[in-house]
Parts: sequence; structure tokens; C-alpha cells
Amino acid sequence: MKNLSLSMLFMLITMTTSYAQHKGNYNQISRQNILHSGNAALYNPTVQQQINKILNPSTTVFIDVKALQNVEATTYTAIFNVSQIGPTADSTNLLINQRIDKIKSQLKSIGITEDDFAVDVISFIPNYEIEVQKKLFSKTYTEVPNGFELQQNLHIQFTKTNQFETVLTACAKSEIYNLVKVDYYIENIAEVYKNLQTQLLKLIEEKKAYYKVLGFDLADYNVAIADDQYCYFPKDFYQSYQAFNSVSFEAIKKKKGVATVKKQTSYYYQPLSYENYDVVVNPSILEPVVQIGMNIRLQYSPKPKEPIPEPLVKTEIKHKYYVVSPNGTIDIKALQTN
Repeated sequence: MKNLSLSMLFMLITMTTSYAQHKGNYNQISRQNILHSGNAALYNPTVQQQINKILNPSTTVFIDVKALQNVEATTYTAIFNVSQIGPTADSTNLLINQRIDKIKSQLKSIGITEDDFAVDVISFIPNYEIEVQKKLFSKTYTEVPNGFELQQNLHIQFTKTNQFETVLTACAKSEIYNLVKVDYYIENIAEVYKNLQTQLLKLIEEKKAYYKVLGFDLADYNVAIADDQYCYFPKDFYQSYQAFNSVSFEAIKKKKGVATVKKQTSYYYQPLSYENYDVVVNPSILEPVVQIGMNIRLQYSPKPKEPIPEPLVKTEIKHKYYVVSPNGTIDIKALQTN
């Protein structure tokens, strides 16, 4: 019985651990938020509101379609800030060039050539100190340069994400640690928008056919349109969090607790959610991607009915003709024209 209880306890711990490793640490869920079997009420208010949403019928028909495409970057550009000081202008420039040349030689092995480097000079300024000049009857203070500071941004272009680790290592060996940012670039963005247009037009035709089955022939409606397109890069979607629990190595060494423990701030990539999109191209992603989207909204309003024309009233005029005799007699007779 004891062995059976231990086995069940081990299985329970294993199942709990298996679930937790997929959940992640970015959001701590309290126990009252977890659904249980039985008659427990649905806690999530957003889901409850969507389920009980009241639909309001209207003679105006709206077609809203949204498409999103995840696109891997074709090239990446990492920008590092480099600072160098030296006693003279020539020596300062020589020292920084030696550091950059060392990086270039190390990155040739992974296919990053001389053409994949660019240097953006930010500043080159002298550093001054005060020199005291003593004379017979006076003392003067003069600023003289005692060194120079050169600051540059080093741009390194690469095509595969696994090359970035080698780039970081090469820069660290040259004592370059300040990574400013990494830019993502894609080719033929017009082709991406064209593909999204094709997907949305196909979906619109399907919805128009659906409404026609319901009795709404949209050919009899006036249409208004609004559309939008956008492009987002990974740098726009990094979020931060702090772990709920902290581990203190100091407490392990001293074998006692500590009053305060520093919680590390972590960052993770949170791309656009797919819940509001009708079409998602390349939905499964492994690494940060460029997200390109397009929205189209169509509004169909019934055409105004043409007024029924009133019946025309036809007025008929009957004419009478008379003949007077040449001799002037008053005997006038009417001519019958019918």
C-alpha cells in the first residue's frame, strides 16, 4: 500500500511538472482562476461576454476580413557601439581599426565578408587638461589636449540567425559589448502584400456567397470600402516579467534565509495573436519574424428604391370646324371630322 501511494504521488508530481514546463513563467495564475470539473462557473469574463453577446440584426451588411503573414527576414544588421581613447588622433584611429579588423578576420569563416561591414563615425573629440604656465609676474592656465576619444557604430550584416552567436563572440573578443540593436530586412515586400490581397479577395467572395444563400444579394447594394496594411518587426513585441519566486545562492552558502533577494527581469518575444485574423500565412514560427498584415472592411447598404411614377393624365382636345358661305349668309354648319 505504501509503495502504491508513493507511485501515485510520483505520477502526480510528474504530471504537474510536465504541465508547468509548457506554461512558462511570464504569467502567474492564482488557484481561483483554474477551472475544475463539476458545476464551477466560467471565470474568464471575456469568454463569458463573448458567449452571451447579443447580436443586433441590420439591413446593412459588413464584411470585415483580416490577414496576417509571418515572414522570416532575408538579412539582419547588428549595430554595435565602439568607443576608443588614445594619446593622439592617429593612435586612436589605429587602435579602433585593429579591433574591427580582428572581428572581420574571425567572421570570414562563417561567410561574412568585407562588404558586410560598415562603420558610422559618431564623434571624434579631444580631451583637454589644464596646463599651468608660470611667468615672472603672472601665472596663466591653458587648455591643452591630452588625448582623443573616437566613437563609432559598427554595422554587421548577416543572413542566418545562427550566425549571430559567432558575431557576438567575435565582438566580445575585441572588447566590444555594447549591442545597440538588430534590424530585420525582407526582400519583395510587395509580393507579400500581393499574396495577402489574393487571400482576402478569395475570402470576400466566399462571404458574399454565404450572404446570398441567406437572401442578401449584395449586387443590389451600394458598397463602401476601407482598407489598411502594416508591418511590424520583432523589436516592437518584446515584453518583460519578473519570476514569481527567486533563488538565493547566498542562502545556500550560509544555510539560512535572507531578507531580500534580487529578482531578475526577463524578456520574451510576444508576437501578434492570431485570434482576430481570418487568414494567417505561415502560422507556426520558431524564431522572431516580421509580421505583415492587411485589413479590408466593406459596407453594403441597400440601394434606395426608385419612386413609382404617377399615371399620366392624357388631355384630348376636340376641334370643331365651320364653313361660312361666300355670300355672307349666317347659315353656318359644323363640319364632322370624325
